[in-house]
Amino acid sequence: MIRTIGVIGAGTMGNGIAQTFAQSGFSVILLDVAQPMLDRARGTIEASLGKFVEKGRLSAADRDATLARLATTTTLDRLVEADYIVEAIVENADAKRALFTSLDAIATRDAILASNTSSISITSLGAATKRPDRVLGMHFMNPVPLMTLVELIRGQATSAESMTIASDLCRTLGKTPVEAADYPGFIANRILMPMINEAIYAVMEGVGTPEAIDAVMKLGMNHPMGPLTLADFIGLDICLAILNVLHDGLGDPKYRPCPLLRRMVAAGHLGRKSGQGFYTY
Repeated sequence: MIRTIGVIGAGTMGNGIAQTFAQSGFSVILLDVAQPMLDRARGTIEASLGKFVEKGRLSAADRDATLARLATTTTLDRLVEADYIVEAIVENADAKRALFTSLDAIATRDAILASNTSSISITSLGAATKRPDRVLGMHFMNPVPLMTLVELIRGQATSAESMTIASDLCRTLGKTPVEAADYPGFIANRILMPMINEAIYAVMEGVGTPEAIDAVMKLGMNHPMGPLTLADFIGLDICLAILNVLHDGLGDPKYRPCPLLRRMVAAGHLGRKSGQGFYTY
């Protein structure tokens, strides 16, 4: 029976994951390295829940109960209390593997270790533990409280039982689980990132302005936002990291990151979070 969820990483994704589990009645322990990050995360979650209350989607009592179910910590040992742990740290394979080795030593024998990675091999994360059958990918979409898709990734050694538990959890959260095999980029980014990359090539080659390219995809293909607006929203550094995983992992030149993308990331033009990307914020 899963009652307590550990969430590691109090960034945008970690906050959203923690909020979503707490809203669905689970006790949540949110962990990060420094208390100011956790304080900021709690403020962000309070603001998000406040919006749900304003829109009539959540009662004030439910908001208060959700916040009461959310604990924060800077101590990894606290996660011994968790039945299910979701990692949402930086998209770096070495950092994730090191964390999974540490978690394996701390977590209860039956705890499942899930990663919110958008592209890194689940098999390699599982291999960093003594419980690869209980390691899987649980890739939430941003913003987590609003987006219904969760990509579930089965590593080479992930058990059917672990996948079933994760699927049932997704449904409890009101999410739709979709299973993907453990190949670079899984399904979502294997298809999305080459489209974003091609849109950036089109800008670099003067095929169209960012506004024109986004307008074509919105009005012609019925996408809710254009690929360059979406890239700015995701973060151009994250797009570059995922394209590098695709390029390195699959070895196909079609995944080569556009030189303009590399240049923008080098300049610190990362999109919405830095105030400048293909658009100014």
